[in-house]
Amino acid sequence: MLSADKIRNIGIIAHIDHGKTTLVDAMLKQAGIFRINEQVMERVMDSFELERERGITILAKNTSIRYNDYKINIVDTPGHADFSGEVERALSMVDGVLLLIDAIDGPMPQTRFVLRKALENKLKAIVVINKIDRPEARPDEVLDAVSELFLDLVVDPSQLDFPVIYTSARNGTATTAMNKPLSSLKPLFDAIVENIPSPAVDTGDDFEMMISQLAYDQYMGPLVIGKVKSGKLHPGEDVYVHAKGREAVVKKILKLFTFEGLQRIEIDETTAGDIIAIAGIDTHDIGTIVTQKEDFVLVEGISIEEPTIAVQMLVNNSPFSGREGKFFTSRHLTERLKREIKSNLSLKVTPTNSPDVFDVAGRGELHLSILFETMRREGYEFQVGMPRAILKNVDGKVMEPIEELTIEVTDEYFGRVMEKIGPRRGELLHSNKTPSGLTRLIFSIPSRGIIGLRSELLLETKGNVVLHHQFTGYEHYRGDLPSRKKGVQIAKEQTVAVAYALWFLQERGPLFLSPGDKVYGGMILGIHNKETDLVVNPGKKKHLSNVRAAGSDDAIKLVPPLKLSLEYGLGFIQEDELLEITPESIRLRKKVLDHIERKRSERFAEQELDDDE
Repeated sequence: MLSADKIRNIGIIAHIDHGKTTLVDAMLKQAGIFRINEQVMERVMDSFELERERGITILAKNTSIRYNDYKINIVDTPGHADFSGEVERALSMVDGVLLLIDAIDGPMPQTRFVLRKALENKLKAIVVINKIDRPEARPDEVLDAVSELFLDLVVDPSQLDFPVIYTSARNGTATTAMNKPLSSLKPLFDAIVENIPSPAVDTGDDFEMMISQLAYDQYMGPLVIGKVKSGKLHPGEDVYVHAKGREAVVKKILKLFTFEGLQRIEIDETTAGDIIAIAGIDTHDIGTIVTQKEDFVLVEGISIEEPTIAVQMLVNNSPFSGREGKFFTSRHLTERLKREIKSNLSLKVTPTNSPDVFDVAGRGELHLSILFETMRREGYEFQVGMPRAILKNVDGKVMEPIEELTIEVTDEYFGRVMEKIGPRRGELLHSNKTPSGLTRLIFSIPSRGIIGLRSELLLETKGNVVLHHQFTGYEHYRGDLPSRKKGVQIAKEQTVAVAYALWFLQERGPLFLSPGDKVYGGMILGIHNKETDLVVNPGKKKHLSNVRAAGSDDAIKLVPPLKLSLEYGLGFIQEDELLEITPESIRLRKKVLDHIERKRSERFAEQELDDDE
């Protein structure tokens, strides 16, 4: 039977694209998790479809490896501050972390965020400088930068004494010093065993575990995952489930699992300090305590930072409602959002006066867009309104969330980036050159100023820009942001777009649709190059006659339409507009669809404004 002193629980911290998932792949392979002839896909830990598409870690996941007579549980943590809830959950299960740093880029904003959380939890850190096989690697300079980062973040002077391992995750090699030859990952495994403490467990006989993750098995149903704090548990035994604000509930344990490699292995007895999964406890909130004590005193669970951005989610009431999705009623959305907040700790859902409208708040634009994309892939239809920052009133002063924005761009597009950031109330903190020759700009900017910024910069720089951001705190409100400078082209009535009409409309501004697309009255078809909105008919066909004229039969040439993404749509819409999201389409629309009613409501709003003045 495995004892607690032979267990090591570690989390892996890294910025996006610094090689974290590649390193985990190499660790699994060298630990003998896969057969010699087994075909293994790259980035096996990125099991969530959106993670593989976007190249980022979204959900915290765990695996384990065996090294000599030790069991090393590995928790893969997200590298983006928008998924801070996943980070908090992951860190609650581990006793130390691997801080993975790119030997070229050095510490980046997301690295700082997750490391700060780890050090606040007083976790032991091992610094892993990756990609040292690259010609442009600068490990000595990067190590100096890491030391400065620790000086800024440590809560205990002993945390400044950290071991350093140099690796090439792609090649599966590591060393303890740059003047020593690279070998297998044995130096990394040795560092984990020697420096990461064994889990601190209570000596009591009663079983105790805090739920840190939720999972689902198609045969066993809901599973709860966490680190065993004390005691032993066997299948068939009863436990008390203590949730905050509710009375203890008695549940019978159906099955117990531990993690071996990428598999869940059924066990007959738990070990204190190990990370396990339990079947038999239906869905409960993260932070709930499972114990054999009936009179357990529940203390504060996992601490999560507050949301900074909110949107209104509405039942899809457009003329095309129900055509493309399976779930589109208020009941469907209510059940789905209730299920989401049980595991997505950073998300807050607040009912409104209308049963068809929900106020959904998250940690940022990316956090919300991932939720919306996941729901649409599951078959949901819904609409969302314009994102807004969550403001606070402190001592009679309005405070707003502020973020540190890091942008890397070529000198060619430096001016365009500054032009975009200025109106969004961004303030340049400092700039420097990266080893790859790019200009790195660091701004302080309101969270609301980041909404839609990524799409705009990618368009302005033709894709030659990289940007990251992290929440830094609340500051005084910096003033209103300029609204969209251009109007939109709006469909007058329900019809089917034809090439002839689009040929003329594209002269008025870029379009979002192609010939053959179905549209409805009030749907936004494209951008209008002037400040005013324009009601148009995209279904207008060419009048046929027997008279031929020079130039009248010219070939129709259409510009490819702008491709709508969730992030672009969230940043594009205004107060009087909605983003319609279905499994097959993303559409923009006006809240008031009928153009006559819309004009009437605009005049009424202007009249009210004049009366107030």
